[in-house]
Amino acid sequence: MSDKLKLNSNIKLIAFDADDTLWINEYHYHTAEKRFAELMAPWCDAKRANDTLLRVEKDNLPLLGYGSKPFIISLIECGIELSGGTLSNEMITKLIAIGKETIGRPIELYPDTEKVLATLASHYPLVLATKGDLKEQESKVERSGLKRYFSSVEIMSEKHPGSYQSIIQKHGINPENFLMVGNSFKSDIKPVLDIGGYAIYIPSDIIWAHEVIEETEHPNLIRAKELSKILELFEIA
Repeated sequence: MSDKLKLNSNIKLIAFDADDTLWINEYHYHTAEKRFAELMAPWCDAKRANDTLLRVEKDNLPLLGYGSKPFIISLIECGIELSGGTLSNEMITKLIAIGKETIGRPIELYPDTEKVLATLASHYPLVLATKGDLKEQESKVERSGLKRYFSSVEIMSEKHPGSYQSIIQKHGINPENFLMVGNSFKSDIKPVLDIGGYAIYIPSDIIWAHEVIEETEHPNLIRAKELSKILELFEIA
């Protein structure tokens, strides 16, 4: 679906994902994973370290959710497992430090993020729809300086069709009036398409393995190379 006029006439609310859509995030976790693998070198190679960490993170998701704090717990748990229980206090301290470096970092916006939001906010109500730890995500939103562009901020523990239905109902619109912009096909795109909404998919250079699913085509799906290009999809004077 690429008809600008049709998109304009349908849409009454636009939602944006935050991490890796408006600002860089996964790169910092990717860097932390590399450092973790280096610390695990006495016990295993990098592939085993990363594979084990991914498994432990997935196992912890239902209980701990997303964010830096669950990541720190997973680093320690995985380090203990890979070392056969011989991990020293010094090494545990290093793992905690690696995890903490993903928290409170300066927010690095993607090019033209403010231009895109400011332009669209003058024509449509915008919602920030993100998932993760409440305190951590609230901090990111505040530090980004972008909160003023959004009529509301929705921080969810998980993104599924029901999550988006709640946003739609809260704003008194129908699914065909809703547009989601995001980088994760699993979390930002498919659930919205499944309920009849529209989605602009902007794949990120690095994506967490847990977020990778098979991508499909859909008449309500638009693909964009980067955030700065999405204004071209709207007929805005």
